[in-house]
Amino acid sequence: MAKNDTSFDPADVLAALQLLTRLPIPSAHTRGALAAWAYPIAGAVVGALGGAAGALALWAGLPAAMAALIALAVQVLVTGALHEDGLADCADGFWGGWTRERRLEIMKDSQIGSYGVIALVLSLAARGGALWLLFEAGPGTALAAMVAVGLVSRSVMPALMWALPHARAGGLSASVGVAPKGAVIAAAGFASIGALALLGPGAMKIVIGAGLAALGVSLVARAKIAGQTGDVLGAAQQMAEITALLILIP
Repeated sequence: MAKNDTSFDPADVLAALQLLTRLPIPSAHTRGALAAWAYPIAGAVVGALGGAAGALALWAGLPAAMAALIALAVQVLVTGALHEDGLADCADGFWGGWTRERRLEIMKDSQIGSYGVIALVLSLAARGGALWLLFEAGPGTALAAMVAVGLVSRSVMPALMWALPHARAGGLSASVGVAPKGAVIAAAGFASIGALALLGPGAMKIVIGAGLAALGVSLVARAKIAGQTGDVLGAAQQMAEITALLILIP
């Protein structure tokens, strides 16, 4: 497939789910970054599963705080903490190393350091607190918000894949490839339309906020490691998700 191929294959959705979740999705799809347009759809599935679990907890009589915790736990389980791991690795590498080479080495290390732990604690606290307030506003409000945020936060990943070079020759991001511009535009379009359908005109606030959060991650990544890795994409998703959830707090 050519790098500028902008065709859309329905099987890309299965490929996105297989890559970004731990759901038992059989797929022998090999289009790599050409399937990046479907990442927001995978995010919507993750958000819907988490939101449904939280709504069920409320229906069972649990308080909003527990519903938020359950919703967050389901999302982490469904994704295998893929994006959280990226956030922790970037925090450790970006601020734990003095050279580009050392930062990449730290990011590849499976052990987690102080920066990574702090980043995870703050991230989970911010997401959990926002979801708590959203579930207090009602299960429908929380479910719509989680699906919209799942869409929008995954739409920033193809943009970084296209805008930043690979920081290392190997790794998950390099194996997937460079997202073509058509996939980037389609991902942003699907996410924006879906968010608007779920949240109305206010959805543009989370689209803009998530985009700015991802831009911030990309600028730091360019300065620290001169490119992107799978960890950087995960960190961008997490920061976009946190920003969008905070914007949606009633």
